[in-house]
Amino acid sequence: MTSRELTGLLPLSETRAQPDDLPRRLSDMAWRIGFGAIGWPWLLASLSGGRPADKRALLDELGLAHDALPHLGSWKADVGFLRHIVREIARLRPAHVVELGAGASSLIAARALQLHGGGRLHSFDQHGGFVDATRLWLADHALDVDIRHAPLTHESADWPGRWYAIDRLPDQIDLIIIDGPPWSVHPLVRGAADSLFARLSPNGVVLLDDAARPGERLVARRWRQRWPHIDFRLMKDGTKGTLVGRRRDTSLPVANDNEAGRTLRHMGRAAAIAALIATGWIARGELGEFPQAAQASSFLDEAAASRRAGLLRQAMASQVESATLNPQEIERATGIVLPRMPADWRVTDVQLFPTPDSPAIAMTLETGRGEHLSFFADRAETPAEGKPLLAERAGDVSAYWEAGDMAYALTGQAGPRRIMELAGSIAPAG
Repeated sequence: MTSRELTGLLPLSETRAQPDDLPRRLSDMAWRIGFGAIGWPWLLASLSGGRPADKRALLDELGLAHDALPHLGSWKADVGFLRHIVREIARLRPAHVVELGAGASSLIAARALQLHGGGRLHSFDQHGGFVDATRLWLADHALDVDIRHAPLTHESADWPGRWYAIDRLPDQIDLIIIDGPPWSVHPLVRGAADSLFARLSPNGVVLLDDAARPGERLVARRWRQRWPHIDFRLMKDGTKGTLVGRRRDTSLPVANDNEAGRTLRHMGRAAAIAALIATGWIARGELGEFPQAAQASSFLDEAAASRRAGLLRQAMASQVESATLNPQEIERATGIVLPRMPADWRVTDVQLFPTPDSPAIAMTLETGRGEHLSFFADRAETPAEGKPLLAERAGDVSAYWEAGDMAYALTGQAGPRRIMELAGSIAPAG
């Protein structure tokens, strides 16, 4: 079986348990039962792999036939997660990508690498037969991938469940794709992927599939505490959510907190599950990193800084302005999707603007009435409104909003009512 075959809701059968593993199996079963009772809406949503039109568009972008991925959903990656993989590879042009959990993501990542820089994909999966079949499937598409069988026999000191027996990793990893092991091993098992984070290159990226599920939310919460130099954001596009982590400096991570990890593994698990179910914390979104009210302060500060830089550039004859706007090239290079501007607006300057984790886009615009505006686009930090909201920075009024995983700000010296009117002509929910 490969990812071109139809699969059911449950993952493939797991590695055979050890004879003395009864306490672990009982404990892990309790976790699965508890989180299964809480997380069934997310599991049900995972049956959908995304809209067929979105899948066709993705395959067209990669030059693959429409029947290259006939079946998505269940334990396979959905179109939203696959598109994040393509965007990050196009932006990073990574030399080494490590994938945990082979399948549909292997085909998409390998093809994206073939188109964008020719880096190497190192893929690991716990099922030996699936690895062999997937290797042949990728070869049918002329894709050469370092795909290896990694049984779930490794013990993690910090996380529950069995982990991959991985060997021969690159010293530096530019992109980590986490799509395994399945939740049926343990709802928190993917947390052990942070054993690879110390190898993450400067500006490297982590992508975690199924990030909207309760178990992955708890994993993300602890990752944020343990790896403060990696910025983690939950993207709600797709059917299952994607956690995107971007390394923003070259410092070493904080201590591994082994004692806390051992406490996590040996705590009264059944009692904790019962408490979670009884209170409904996970269902209400009060435990872990569930969507919160928008915190756009840093985004607006960056938008204000880009406006000041644009005004300075206009005033300096030695600084070259670029009025050429190519949205397709910008999306391919940065992953930033720009909205369509009104036909009577004129673009006077387009520049890349550096931010802590990736370049943003800063534009200077002139409306049909001669009003001068600054437009700023970057990836979203936190969930915000699709309808524009107002803020003020240094005497300028900004309207900011989100569309998908993109965040936008329109800034000018007009009054709030006029800025909102102008933003409404761009924002989908305006």
